[in-house]
Amino acid sequence: MPISDYVRELRELVGHRQLLLPSVSALVWNEAGELLMVRNADTDLWQTVGGSIEPREHPREAAAREALEETGLEVELTGIRGVVGGPIFQHVYPNGDEVAFVSTVFDARPVGGALLAHGDGDETSAARFWAPVALEAQAMTGFTRELLTQMGVFAAPG
Repeated sequence: MPISDYVRELRELVGHRQLLLPSVSALVWNEAGELLMVRNADTDLWQTVGGSIEPREHPREAAAREALEETGLEVELTGIRGVVGGPIFQHVYPNGDEVAFVSTVFDARPVGGALLAHGDGDETSAARFWAPVALEAQAMTGFTRELLTQMGVFAAPG
């Protein structure tokens, strides 16, 4: 996953220490009620569409940008579903960089573009729509599973 110039500059100052990063996730739903997911090219795990918000970028702009970059689809954001953060949304990259994400989660629908079934060739290796019940059985990080559970896509355990 490429690192932004902004985060690269911060890393030069703080090294591998944890950075709190604002981010977005776009839950893109088709007319059949299926959710668009992307497969991470590095881990081969399914994840939601999304990423970090750049300086001076509105969260809505970031969500639409990430959807286009990762899936080839232009989306209309239809609302904010929620905001997630906390211990489960922390991550340590293989190089030792620590991050804690606070993510604004948007609902969205496709309005143009063409789905990149094989992903963007950089961050993602596939993009496809899933019925929530079929998606639940797919391999994904705890981060993704928790986000989808907190947002009501998956039933809460217990």
